[in-house]
Amino acid sequence: MEARLNFFGNNVAAKFTRYINSAGKVIADSTLPAATQELVKIRASQINGCGFCTDMHTKDAVAAGETQQRLHLVAAWREAKVFTDAERAALELTEQGTRIADAAGGVSDEAWANAAKHYDEDQLAALVSLIALINAYNRMNVIVQQPAGDYQPGQFG
Repeated sequence: MEARLNFFGNNVAAKFTRYINSAGKVIADSTLPAATQELVKIRASQINGCGFCTDMHTKDAVAAGETQQRLHLVAAWREAKVFTDAERAALELTEQGTRIADAAGGVSDEAWANAAKHYDEDQLAALVSLIALINAYNRMNVIVQQPAGDYQPGQFG
């Protein structure tokens, strides 16, 4: 499988990617827990059917010490006992923020209030930004049919 467009070789795509990678650094350097960040990226990528990002973020999570059990249960987090209440709130916000078109009212007040119980304002800003960012990455990769499976942890920096 070949991507429709080489995001790494095209000047416009590469420049755009550098800018959004800078946005990602702001989020990575925030106080939002790193494990939560990876869970959010994985869940949004699963929903969006982005194999490239699902591959990348599960491998990065393993490299950072995440357990296989938790990774296998991300898609079924509601029924899994292995996630904290804060992680569950982040995953709910991720799902609603990713599936905006599926809900007439967007993100519910209940999901927002639940997340706000667990995260301070800066962490909420990072969480919202992360949900928006991973959805952008997912859409780029799905549109160009970026193949999955070859990613190595730390490959992009």
